[in-house]
Amino acid sequence: MCMRQKGPRLNLHAFSEGKHSQNRPSLWISFGYCLDLKNQEHSSRIAMEISWSYSRNMEDEYQKFIRRMNPPRVVIDNESCKNATIIQVDSANKHGILLEVVQVLTDLNFIVTKAYISSDGGWFMDVFNVTDPEGNKITDEEILDYIQKVLGSETSFTAMKSVGVASTTESTVIELIGTDRPGLLSEVSAVLTHLKCNVLNAEVWTHNTRAAFIVQVTDDESGLAIADTERLSIIKQMLCNVLKGSNKAREAKTVVSHGVIHTERRLHQMMLADRDYERGSDAGLGETQRPEVNVVNWYDKDCSVVTIRCKDRPKLLFDTICTLTDMEYVVFHGHVDAEGPEAYQEYCIRHVDGSLVKSDAERQRVIQCIESAIERRVSEGLKLELCTTDRIGLLSDVTRIFRENSLTVTRAEVATRGGKAVNTFYVRDASGYRVDSKIIDLIRKEIGQTILKVKCNPQELIGNPQESPTRFLFGGLFKSKSFCNFGLVRSYS
Repeated sequence: MCMRQKGPRLNLHAFSEGKHSQNRPSLWISFGYCLDLKNQEHSSRIAMEISWSYSRNMEDEYQKFIRRMNPPRVVIDNESCKNATIIQVDSANKHGILLEVVQVLTDLNFIVTKAYISSDGGWFMDVFNVTDPEGNKITDEEILDYIQKVLGSETSFTAMKSVGVASTTESTVIELIGTDRPGLLSEVSAVLTHLKCNVLNAEVWTHNTRAAFIVQVTDDESGLAIADTERLSIIKQMLCNVLKGSNKAREAKTVVSHGVIHTERRLHQMMLADRDYERGSDAGLGETQRPEVNVVNWYDKDCSVVTIRCKDRPKLLFDTICTLTDMEYVVFHGHVDAEGPEAYQEYCIRHVDGSLVKSDAERQRVIQCIESAIERRVSEGLKLELCTTDRIGLLSDVTRIFRENSLTVTRAEVATRGGKAVNTFYVRDASGYRVDSKIIDLIRKEIGQTILKVKCNPQELIGNPQESPTRFLFGGLFKSKSFCNFGLVRSYS
């Protein structure tokens, strides 16, 4: 008769012979019991499941161990380059680490003029030449200390919290994506005001006839997140009706959540999942404006090479790295040069499974997705900045005034800081012609000369009519302050 053992018997098999044995030991633990004959099969199955679950987590545990033993090292150099601050980051490598570093630099509004990327194998080493938006070196000690703290040894990358990441435990985040059309933001903001939601922050992108929103709201009475499930359901239903409109060909989506998000990263993910890169015959920017993107396989180097040439702009590096990461590609070598008006980016990539770009269809998809990532943030139109005391319904009122004056907004950033509304809108005439300065004067008189300021670029006031897939987002012909009166929103009361 077999005696029952009172505790587990540990079988430790270190330094297993496998493809990873040259680099590190592999530790496997299995649990066994001497059981009655009728329970041996069940016991063996449990032991196998425990061993398999443990082995799957060993890779993550080993990577955590390596990062603890080799914490990230950050070197900030303001002496070697006369016109830029050099930031060098060395760390144990993991998928997505390049995006995390670029995200931190981007959220600090740094301009990356040059970058050298190397993350082949188990180590990550990148060098960035950065300036502030005015082209000056980064000399603020508080900002330099923050960079050291976030990217350096004091925190792990897994615990990184960038300044652009919004904690939403005290608010509700609404994600919207649907077909772009005249007056869409006006309708959305009017519905939220009608449902007693106060808009704290919002960002809106449009591209290739699609519009994506991330809106952070609170209850207008309590100032807290909206937790009532029935009310959230009504909000989703009514907003979904607005997004659907009369277009049944493309799906509209509304998601309500609570948590921590990075708004710009999430907008890229939403539009990529919505396949906004699929173009019609006449969609997108003109050929002279479209980015030049190429993808070729270098079989002797065992990699695919992506090259990008386009007009430089802020956050361009983030947009391209974000898209490659979300498409499950790993950048293990790269070079970025954006010191002039044109930016050049070159990346050696592989899929996360180690494969190269396998087909012409995959190559075309990579090209289209990168082109779309660059185009989404292109700011068409005249830049208007609004700063005033925040109040409920402000966004609805402002967009209504734009709409009533036949202006279409191609992109919007809405923020609330210390009780102040700080909003940025890029507007164009809904017909595609240059913005009439008289219209801008009328709008400023209605909203307030000191509240709404124009950041004028002569190129945005002069030119021929241009077709754009984003030009109809907020423009429209409706003059009523209430969209419910037109039956655009169904009642669920």
